[in-house]
Amino acid sequence: MSFLKGKTAIITGAGRAVLSDGRCGSIGYGIATAYAKEGANLVITGRNVKKLEDAKEELERLYGISVLTVQADVNAGADNEAVVANVVQKTIDTFGSIDVLINNAQASASGVPLADHTTEQFHLAVYSGLYAAFYYMKACYPHLKETKGTVINFASGAGLFGNFGQCAYAAAKEGIRGLTRVAATEWAKDGINVNIICPLAWTAQLEQFKQAYPEAFKENVKMPPAGHYGDSELEIGRVCVQLASPDFKYLTGETLTLEGGMGLRP
Repeated sequence: MSFLKGKTAIITGAGRAVLSDGRCGSIGYGIATAYAKEGANLVITGRNVKKLEDAKEELERLYGISVLTVQADVNAGADNEAVVANVVQKTIDTFGSIDVLINNAQASASGVPLADHTTEQFHLAVYSGLYAAFYYMKACYPHLKETKGTVINFASGAGLFGNFGQCAYAAAKEGIRGLTRVAATEWAKDGINVNIICPLAWTAQLEQFKQAYPEAFKENVKMPPAGHYGDSELEIGRVCVQLASPDFKYLTGETLTLEGGMGLRP
């Protein structure tokens, strides 16, 4: 429980969420839990203050770590550079450094066909995902350069395979994939490890998607060959822990795919 002791990680979209069976119900919270178990200082952001405070209470109580919560919402109507700069400055003021940046936050109007998608729905996905990753990476770069840190971004099979009803979400995720590859190329000389994960995890949001759009779920969400969906903490979160290790520097610039416990495929 000390692999990341003394390290500081920013995790966006990490409010507490649980599945109907009580297990960890979001990728962000699963990552936060995995990092907490390794002793990291955490900065978690999101739009829902209560979910952030619930996460802070549970993580600090169970694992004895320090958690800073910052309400932050990158959207089409905000001064987004100021929003992100506030998160970064509070992180430095509280913990003194940034070792890991995990751009997990993403909102979208899934299930809406492209022809019916509104500009507002497109903005929701692109700002909360692609623009957020862009702003956080820019703002964290000088601090990550000092610590020779790690950036972990998230893409999706929605972009890789062109899922029905997910045009804005897919566009945002494919943009993040391109952004990640460029950063990996440009920042390798600075010792910054940049990777992207394409996960298929069973989350509370996916549960809700299945209930709200059963036909779209049936068409788009396929059971992985391993026979189960990824666990947000034990599989996705642990991969993020591994990617913060110096032993994984050789993976810089690669795309990793984690599908229901199938493992890593560079």
